[in-house]
Amino acid sequence: MDPWLGIIRAWLTADLAAPRKQRHTARRIWQRLVDDHGAMVAESTVTHAVAKMRRELVGTPADVAVRQTHAPGAEAEVDFGEFQALIGGVMVKPFMFVLRLSYSGTAVHVAYANQAQESFIDGHNIAFERLGGIPSKMIRYDNLTPAVIRVSLGRERLENPRFIAMRSHYGFDSFFCIPGIGGAHEKGGVEGEVGRFRRRWLTPVPEFDTLVALNDFIAACEEKDTHRVIASRPVTVGSAAAAEAPELLALPADVFEAGSTVSVKANHKSEICVRQCYYSVPVSYAGRRLSVRIGARNIEVFAEGRKIASHVRAVHKYDHVLELDHYLEVLTRKPGAMAGATALAAARSGGGFTPVHQGFWDRARHQLGDGPGTRALIAVLLLARTLPAAAVTAAMEAAIANGDYDPEHLAVAARANTVFPAGAPALPEALARRVVHLPERQAPSLAGYDQLTAVGGAR
Repeated sequence: MDPWLGIIRAWLTADLAAPRKQRHTARRIWQRLVDDHGAMVAESTVTHAVAKMRRELVGTPADVAVRQTHAPGAEAEVDFGEFQALIGGVMVKPFMFVLRLSYSGTAVHVAYANQAQESFIDGHNIAFERLGGIPSKMIRYDNLTPAVIRVSLGRERLENPRFIAMRSHYGFDSFFCIPGIGGAHEKGGVEGEVGRFRRRWLTPVPEFDTLVALNDFIAACEEKDTHRVIASRPVTVGSAAAAEAPELLALPADVFEAGSTVSVKANHKSEICVRQCYYSVPVSYAGRRLSVRIGARNIEVFAEGRKIASHVRAVHKYDHVLELDHYLEVLTRKPGAMAGATALAAARSGGGFTPVHQGFWDRARHQLGDGPGTRALIAVLLLARTLPAAAVTAAMEAAIANGDYDPEHLAVAARANTVFPAGAPALPEALARRVVHLPERQAPSLAGYDQLTAVGGAR
């Protein structure tokens, strides 16, 4: 290689001023040496020589990492990771929010159906609550959209106003890593934690009925992780976390509201569309514009300042999350729509429509006819708005046993089965308005009759 080292150095020196995408590779240098200069050298030999010469020209290797020391309770890192899971029998791609304390290595993991801003903020709320405090110095982030609107020069960022409000509420500073692979190394702790947790606890692909059940499993796995030991550390993660906890900032009195509020119009099917999923509202609000609070885990619907509906957020795109109770008034007028109602299928799968309900409905239709029998069932379902479910179920079982499917008779029996705790009001306010109090019955007196018989005997 000695005859060619001067030529290679000249080419590499010229590359320092050339466009980055049009600089010599080791292969291109070998090709030029062979084609233009007739060099009889192997490509691997040229590659090693080019690598050594580049290190000399740069002065310091570009990939050297500098070990960092983190004070207890001072810093944390945040990131989102992806994984696959079977939720309700359908393969989906949830997003896992991870907040990792830099000193102890303890981390909080929460799975969401998306990585929208409400999930981002809700993840912080849950993490701070589980950790029992807030990092006193800063939290490191990459350039996630929920936190950053625009990346400026250097480390300057135009932050999202909601993110600024959350930081102000909890009292911590943000540190944004540089874009690209270099920034990943600046928060390598959480980057490695995402992959470690995914391999350790989410392999094979987890399968759960709901996202709530999946998060319960993840929380249990975090508890087991407290017994692990990070390489080169003398104590477990749990012991280091216990030592770090007193150094965290105290939690504020209230939790920062993660959800945002939007205005949505209910369609003719009494549904609202939020983030490409549909949620039911009471039929009296069909066609009206409603206020919707979009939380990370729940959807709440308001009309005139009053909450009229609440749903668990859907996991799958284009899902219909419907509540049977919202459609009872219209089903009273259209009993034929009951059997095929999507809301009824959802109530069955969710356990709200039990085999006792189905048995009452089948027997009521057999005895009263299809329409009247269905209306009798709907009247029973309406009772659940004011009476405990257990009392209504017991009354339905008694009605089936007696062959009496009159909803008024069943209502009387359900009220009789209602037990209120000691010291509580005798009836809920909604039910008390429907109760008529009769005057106290007086026992009959025979004193007048005795006087008459006494007078008659004297005559």
